[in-house]
Amino acid sequence: MRLKSITRLAILTSAMVLTMSALAQNPRRCKPAGGMLLTNLGAVDQATTMGYATGDLKGAVGATIKTLNFVGDKVVLTVQHHWVTEFGDTLAFDPAQVTAQHVGDSNSLRYGITDYTVSLTGGTGKFDGATGKFDVLGEVDLGSGQLVMRYNGYICFPNNF
Repeated sequence: MRLKSITRLAILTSAMVLTMSALAQNPRRCKPAGGMLLTNLGAVDQATTMGYATGDLKGAVGATIKTLNFVGDKVVLTVQHHWVTEFGDTLAFDPAQVTAQHVGDSNSLRYGITDYTVSLTGGTGKFDGATGKFDVLGEVDLGSGQLVMRYNGYICFPNNF
């Protein structure tokens, strides 16, 4: 009976050591995040959107178009995001490339987003040192300047949060 208790204790101790070792090798804590973006193009100037975000990153959001190229029935944009959460934390992002395909009749300036991944590279407050990736889908109407999108992905926080 005593041998079984010692064996169980040894197995439990080994499991704890392996778990602690794994945690030490991955000091970041990742969690899913998502929500919706609603912005208007031309709110600041012809190349900048401004609007709001809902969900896990609720707050004010915008993007500045750095490049815009029409390729057949697609438009490819490079954008730089600007984001402040409802608690005042600023989020930093790498420039992102957006590919959108024309939808609707030939007179329409509506585009459905077909490829758009955004990389979080840090920020202030609880986002200091955070990283993450988000896939974005939605629609852009270049005629009215209206954009509506969904973002879905994850954020990895430093171990101190």
